[in-house]
Amino acid sequence: MRYLFVGDSMTVGAAGDYTWRYRMWRHLSAVGDRFSVVGPRDGLYDRAADAAVSPDYADPSFPQHARRHLAGWGEGWLHLAPVIGDVVREHRPDVLLVSLGLIDLGFYTDAGQTAQNVERFIAGAREAAPRLRMVLLPVIPNTRADLDPGFADQCAELNTLMAKAVADHDTPASPLLLASRPEGYDILLDTYDGTHPNAAGEHKLAAAFADAMYQAWGVGEPYAEQ
Repeated sequence: MRYLFVGDSMTVGAAGDYTWRYRMWRHLSAVGDRFSVVGPRDGLYDRAADAAVSPDYADPSFPQHARRHLAGWGEGWLHLAPVIGDVVREHRPDVLLVSLGLIDLGFYTDAGQTAQNVERFIAGAREAAPRLRMVLLPVIPNTRADLDPGFADQCAELNTLMAKAVADHDTPASPLLLASRPEGYDILLDTYDGTHPNAAGEHKLAAAFADAMYQAWGVGEPYAEQ
């Protein structure tokens, strides 16, 4: 199984982070099934360079080949929908694990426009690989939602539209899943700034993907912290 992690700043992580990608790699390694991680990038976000070029993962033994991803600080469905087809063709993933949407709503597009980009992403990925599987994570509202009811409504609306897109486009040949919001996720306890996951949050994000695949497809095992 070849996995491609797709996401925004919550997925790429910043210099010094472990990332939920690392937690997922540890989980998959413990399961024992053969797998690989693919993608065009491998760095963490470097604030000074304003680019995902830092090699400074919290665990320096995190293998280079397992660091690969398609994630970027400030990138959303808007940015990745146009490129996903080329990335899938080049790197040949079997499964996309996707966490996007918060940055779109925060800076670029409303819920309806973002949902259109979700559909573009799904269509582009499938055009490149008709038997591709995808797991989408719902948007987890950050602290802005506590202060801005309109933003909270947009997050809820996008999650409803994403659920509809998954239901409309799921097929036996190319299954789609909408994972559940990570159980017990608390932005005060599971993030370091109200948005980006700390160690506890990383485990919960990885668990959301791992448990969705196990429950729906029988892939892997239920998540266990490693």
